[in-house]
Amino acid sequence: MTPPAEPPGSSTGPPDRQALRLLERQCATTPLVADTEFQPSATEPRRLLARLDTDAFPETVAAARLDIRWFTTGDFSLHYVETTTNGDQWECRWDRHPNPHNARLHFHQPPDAEAIRDLSVDSRHPLDVYATVFAAIQQRLAARWSDGS
Repeated sequence: MTPPAEPPGSSTGPPDRQALRLLERQCATTPLVADTEFQPSATEPRRLLARLDTDAFPETVAAARLDIRWFTTGDFSLHYVETTTNGDQWECRWDRHPNPHNARLHFHQPPDAEAIRDLSVDSRHPLDVYATVFAAIQQRLAARWSDGS
């Protein structure tokens, strides 16, 4: 038996390997990024994991990362996660994908990425979305230092 066909526009489509490789090159020029890794592998990337340099964060942050998924349909997910030394997580996510909860383009708000609001961006080019997300990460980093946590 064949599974039912998905209605048009209800799938993110296959990974956009060209966009993921472009974003990896951009990560390499971003001082806050310590290293990157394609998952599950460099030959079949479905996700780009960018680990951030924890030396740039207050001591209470044990790890910080940005998980990037980009699809041939122009859909994407950029998921930022900070893990503290006591194991707590602070996270948020910028998404564009078909969903029943909000507009196709939306933002999962911190601290737990549960609350969702519609999102507007000037451009959905991978480098522009990356720049928007990294600007928000830089603001988060500045807030962490200013409140001493």
